[in-house]
Amino acid sequence: MPITRREFLAAAAAIAGVPGLESGAWAAPIPRQADIVVIGAGAAGIAAARRIQAANRTVIIVEADSRLGGRCWTDGGTFDVPFDRGARWLHNPETNPMARLARSAGLDISAAPLGQKIRIGRRFARAGETEQFLAALVRANRAIDDAARGGKADVACESVLPKDLGDWAGTTEFVLGANAVGKDLGEVSVMDKARAQDRMAAIGCRQGLGALMTKLAAPLPVALSTPAHQVIWNNREVSVETPAGRIAARAAIVTVSSNVLAAGNIRFTPEPKRQLDAAARLSLGSYDRIALVLPGNPLALAHDEALIEQSNSTRTALLSANVGGSSLCLIDVGGSFGRDLSSQGEAAMVAFAQEWLTKLFGSDPVLAVKKSSVTRWNASPHILGAMSVAAPGGEPSRKILAEPAGNLFLAGEATHETLWGTVDGAWESGERAAEAALRKIGALGQPSPPARTTAKRRRTR
Repeated sequence: MPITRREFLAAAAAIAGVPGLESGAWAAPIPRQADIVVIGAGAAGIAAARRIQAANRTVIIVEADSRLGGRCWTDGGTFDVPFDRGARWLHNPETNPMARLARSAGLDISAAPLGQKIRIGRRFARAGETEQFLAALVRANRAIDDAARGGKADVACESVLPKDLGDWAGTTEFVLGANAVGKDLGEVSVMDKARAQDRMAAIGCRQGLGALMTKLAAPLPVALSTPAHQVIWNNREVSVETPAGRIAARAAIVTVSSNVLAAGNIRFTPEPKRQLDAAARLSLGSYDRIALVLPGNPLALAHDEALIEQSNSTRTALLSANVGGSSLCLIDVGGSFGRDLSSQGEAAMVAFAQEWLTKLFGSDPVLAVKKSSVTRWNASPHILGAMSVAAPGGEPSRKILAEPAGNLFLAGEATHETLWGTVDGAWESGERAAEAALRKIGALGQPSPPARTTAKRRRTR
């Protein structure tokens, strides 16, 4: 018996209204059918579902985790200020729709602090030294851009860097690699890096990007703690299998990370091999955050001030001091060093942060630490890393990953050719996928027939 739109919305609202559902528990039976099913409640999934809802079509988001936001996660309970455990920044404030939506939702949007300080040992860099570093950064970026424009085979960024960066080589590699994309430059495609859109104009949300995602998802029907185990698809319809039951739809939009796709955590029947192979070439980098409460500002830094060090390797970090005027300081690590450190657990991560601060500021800041917390995104089963980065030769995989397969559409930051690695790219990709899905089912400019209650199931082993 077909489900009416009223029944659909009532069932979905019952699910969305219960926060923090444990795995395997549901507030009510999930809808048995929808026009479009969205898998994943991160930025891409929320953007897609909002677009579908705006077209007056039924949509349900199924999310494996017990919370919204994906890699946008604001922790409001550990410290006395919102702590963004994942993404912290949006970009392109003049054109970014999320900035406008955030303001409409009553959230506070402001520009990220400009510039950063550099520490050389236990002193700050002098003006001439800072100029030397900036010149090294410009030369490295230019070398990567030149290599990408040269028309030769795609190579690793590390292989084209100037050989005479001197004392600034390690810092330059950290800033452009581990800190920017979560991978060392030896693992990063020059084509992918060169195509990345400028991200210098950053803006933040005082309440946190996770809080923003939760606000933007408020009108949407979402089933939390409801992983999609299998997607059965063809050119006409889709069936999504979850522990709460099967959902039949006319199309599905899959927004999970490239690592989740490559790991086979969702079984597809038939397998979209071209897209899954592309996901494997866009593996996630490693980027984690060590949060320390340092009362009394023992580092003598301004609020939200950023700091890096002159380092002879990528075994270093980025410091964001006194977040939002509080005593919370964030120490970000990434790349191969960050991955190894994260794998050792929270105690090792906090120990590194204390050792690093002692090296730069002496032992007093370490004595001042009152509370700590860390992120470990590589161990998060529903994410498995930070942001996607193309290996040398892998840049065309982004376009391939975004290709539809029948009535199956993929979205997420990994599918964006220029805004990969950003919340902005994830959001835009979700809107694009929703447009394509709506067009595919005939829902743009013409009425859509009701979704069928079941999709033809293929035999699987």
